[in-house]
Amino acid sequence: MHNKLQYISQGNTIEEQLSNIKNVLDHGCQWVQLRFKNTNAQDFYTVAEQTKVLCQSYEATFIINDKVDLACQLDADGVHLGLEDMPIKAARNLLGNQKIIGGTANTWEHIVQRTLENCNYIGLGPYRFTPTKEKLSPILGLEGYEKLLQRMKQKSIFTPVIAIGGITLEDIDLLMETGLHGVALSGLLTQNPSLITTLNEKIYVNI
Repeated sequence: MHNKLQYISQGNTIEEQLSNIKNVLDHGCQWVQLRFKNTNAQDFYTVAEQTKVLCQSYEATFIINDKVDLACQLDADGVHLGLEDMPIKAARNLLGNQKIIGGTANTWEHIVQRTLENCNYIGLGPYRFTPTKEKLSPILGLEGYEKLLQRMKQKSIFTPVIAIGGITLEDIDLLMETGLHGVALSGLLTQNPSLITTLNEKIYVNI
């Protein structure tokens, strides 16, 4: 089963990225999605290569955002693909059936699309406004998650759903009550990695 607490990396430089990733791993995070926008291919490769080593040493899952070719090259655990990235079917053909492929969704139509594409999990959001994401899709809010998760249940769609986008510690309890599988956090964990223990206690409380 996919980790219920996922970290989406932040940092404008190689050093910032690796420092933030090591900090969350040190505090018990078991899933890292490497997201390093607006950088060159060499710097991305450097961070990805070192992140894989870090994740292996902490026995954590290592996911690369968008770059399927790099995930193949480094034998990452998988990729996360946005709606405008490589199609999931094409990524699956390259990565094989054993790798994790997550797909972004914002609407019911996207959820159906991702389900038909057989992604391993859906990153559904954004929950609220977040400055870490350019070209932000319409905000879902708690009510949006409740409606979409209920509709998935009615249609017997069981793909794990991960909430994303501006989530705070205070949001976790209500979000998890909607039936979400888990949450993906970026800024909150970058700034407060010591919250990971508390977050895990909240997120895993219903197991």
